[in-house]
Amino acid sequence: MSMYRQLWLAIILSTLLALLGGLLASTLNARSYLSEQLSSKNSDNAAALALALSQQNADAVMVELTVAALFDGGHYELIRVVDPLGKTIVERTAPAPASTAPDWFVKALPLSAAPGKAQISNGWKQLGTLTLVSTSRFAYQSLWKNVLQLVAALALSGLVAGYLGTLILRRLREPLERVIDQATAISDRRFELIEVPNVPELRQLAIAMNSTVTRLKGMFAEEAQRLEVLRITANYDAVTGLANRTFFLVQLLDALDSEEAAEGSLLLLRLADFSRQSQRLGPTASQDRLRAVAEVLAQHAAGAHGVAARIGESDFALLLPSQTNPEEVAQSVLSALSRTSAAGNAGGPTAYIGIGRLQRGQDIAGLMAQASTALAAAEAGGRDTIRVSARAESTGMPDTAEETAQALRRALEQGRVRLAPFPVQDLRGELVHRECRLELKLDEAGDWQAASRFRHVSEPFHLSSLMDLAAAKMALEKLRSQPGLADLALQLSAHSLHDTGFHTSLMDLLRKNPALASRLCLEMPEADAVMDISTFRTFVKEARKNGSRIGLNHFGRYFSHAGVLHDLGLDFVKVDSSFIRGLQYSTDNQVFLKGLASVAHKMGMKVYAEGVIDRAELAALDGTGFDGAAGPAIREVG
Repeated sequence: MSMYRQLWLAIILSTLLALLGGLLASTLNARSYLSEQLSSKNSDNAAALALALSQQNADAVMVELTVAALFDGGHYELIRVVDPLGKTIVERTAPAPASTAPDWFVKALPLSAAPGKAQISNGWKQLGTLTLVSTSRFAYQSLWKNVLQLVAALALSGLVAGYLGTLILRRLREPLERVIDQATAISDRRFELIEVPNVPELRQLAIAMNSTVTRLKGMFAEEAQRLEVLRITANYDAVTGLANRTFFLVQLLDALDSEEAAEGSLLLLRLADFSRQSQRLGPTASQDRLRAVAEVLAQHAAGAHGVAARIGESDFALLLPSQTNPEEVAQSVLSALSRTSAAGNAGGPTAYIGIGRLQRGQDIAGLMAQASTALAAAEAGGRDTIRVSARAESTGMPDTAEETAQALRRALEQGRVRLAPFPVQDLRGELVHRECRLELKLDEAGDWQAASRFRHVSEPFHLSSLMDLAAAKMALEKLRSQPGLADLALQLSAHSLHDTGFHTSLMDLLRKNPALASRLCLEMPEADAVMDISTFRTFVKEARKNGSRIGLNHFGRYFSHAGVLHDLGLDFVKVDSSFIRGLQYSTDNQVFLKGLASVAHKMGMKVYAEGVIDRAELAALDGTGFDGAAGPAIREVG
């Protein structure tokens, strides 16, 4: 039983005991008073009648007549006169008249009134003894009425006491519930501060809990800051802050293997005559020049959701997704660099740009050669020149975006969709869950294609939420039809997260299938989560309330935002493959991942690696404290 209910029970019981005690005491006092009054009335009436008969020198006939007259005109149960020898001269009795008081009440609280007695005499001669008993009907009626009035008054008092008790308990309950919610949030890996209540005992408790939460937040923030330094040192250029060559090539390799990045673009940029100008300007001015170039590239990369890197002394690279026009970006970069040079050094930075096109499964050496050939052609063309490789110009999807969107919608409506499972295993080879990726057939005779390949179409045409909802329904149906199936994981898009209709539909599905919801994991890319952390926080809270587990994938690229992710109550994170690729050769990344796993475990989260391609990487993960891995190297047995 909860403490709140115990307090209520204590208040109710104490109030009832007080009311019943007051009622009993008042009733007994009233009965005692009425009994005394009735006894006094009997004595007074008997004395008055005996005196009247004695003064009249009444004989037996007179006594009988007087008694009869008094009995008939009064309210008496008994009037008896006996002579000195014990012979009854006259006796009048009447049954107890009906009373408005209930019989059980009369039996439970009998009135013990003594009969009135007096002597009748004629001079010095004693005529007899008079016994008189008045009726008790009116006394019981008065007692019953008094009890009813007391019950009404005490009931009203009880209601007032209950109302006051409610106010008091509510005043205590609200701050207590805040403390309980805070403790629950900590157990769910969410660290929230609460308002300090005015109740002294709860005030001390709230201050202590807030202090604990603040220390935890500070501890995780310090650890995240330390890991961020390690991440930057291992993967970013110290001068410009852009990705270094190794880290960029790893991300480029992942892009070539990814459906989402198919048909993207690679821009190679080279500063003209950098070595000669560096000797003339000096090391400090040269580094300032490089930082200015890096700032321009970083801004364009952020605007296009791409990746910028410094891959040589004066060489830079920019990886762009498929929906971005590379020539427009290249021209914008050159214009920005020209403005930067005009405000800085005379004759400032002049650059050449070569453009290559990504294709899924393409060899990275071939891609770099393609872009390098275009860069060499740009250098031959003079300053501020852009060249696009001939191969890049000939690629592209034949269908328009509208036609592709219509084909995607038809595939969803006609049920040409399926879930492709990929295992996630712990480092001992045991299955943890399966990632399910949606695949579609754009036409009956076509091949199955990953839905992520059409992200540049599905998001602008608001098809992402339809795809994610279809995947959720199929996953729940698969779990229902196969009770022994391992847990499934679905990746949701940011567009679905902001779709109110999708949010409502998904939560309804989870609410109606609680047993299945507990076997369903929902994932979102880290980049999408940090873009709107408040919406994601609400989604996490609702999904966990309905039984599902929540995690982030492609984790680590935005580790600088870890301060806002540590109190979401996530169940797991999947570290981006760019940190895993070639892990056996990168001591810095091993240290970073080991620290990341340690922090995540302290917050109660599991840590998995994405994109593990061989046993060497898997072996390197064993020393980092990771809980599992996914990727080409992970295969289910049987």
